[in-house]
This record gives sequence, C-alpha cells and structure tokens, in this order.
Amino acid sequence: MSQEQTPYQILGEEKIKELANTFYDVMDELPDAKHIRNMHSKSLVDIKQKLAEYLTGWLGGPPVYQQKHGTVCLTKPHAPFAIGPEERNQWLLCFNEALERIGASEELKGMLRKPVFRLADAVRNRDESLRESSDLNIIAASSAS
Repeated sequence: MSQEQTPYQILGEEKIKELANTFYDVMDELPDAKHIRNMHSKSLVDIKQKLAEYLTGWLGGPPVYQQKHGTVCLTKPHAPFAIGPEERNQWLLCFNEALERIGASEELKGMLRKPVFRLADAVRNRDESLRESSDLNIIAASSAS
C-alpha cells in the first residue's frame, strides 16, 4: 500500500489524461449516460482537456486548470443545466467505469470513492431530476424553471 501518496502521484499526468478521455468515451458509449451526454456539445475534445487539467490539480498535482482558466468554480459552469441526483449518479457511473477501464487499483478507487461523490454532488443544483418526455434539450428545460 502506498504511504501518503496523492492520487496524482499514483496515476501520473498521462494516466490522468487517459482517465479524462476514457470518462467522456464512457459517457459517449453508455446508454445509461445518454441524459448527461446530451448536456455536452457534440465534440468532446475541449471538455476532455479541461477535465484532465482540472483533475490534475484536484488529484494533488499542479493547478493546471487554475493557471489556464483562473478560478476553479464548478457550480457556475454547471448552473444552466438541470443536475439532480439521477444526473449526478450518471456522472459517477461514467467516472467509476473510467477508473475500471484505465486499470485503477482498488487502493486508488477506495481513496477516491468519497471525494468523487462529493465532487459530483457539488454541482447538483436540484433535489430531483427532471425528465423531459421526448425533448432532450436540457438547456431549454432548465431555463424554463
């Protein structure tokens, strides 16, 4: 077992990039994540890079995201979207599957379980998930409330 190693030290920068890329690949693939996938632009290239930059600092490495983009506020960029428990859980499903796919150790998954839940729950801005009947335009649905 690693002693006092940060997740950044365990994974390293390249594996964190792989995690971010795999996270969005999973979101793109899983039918159970379709709802949150529809909240993102068609191309995931930019958001993959931003997630990698964010995770680098959040996991104990250099504050790359903050250096490039300034403040690290998760609630403001997510505010336009209806994010309730179901959306949070879809995000967690993708993150956990990404950890599996990159071969993260049980030790690392254990280290991240609670902090990743808190991270996902921090952007939740509704107590209940919204379900549109057939219109998946989440921005229109969220601005109407």
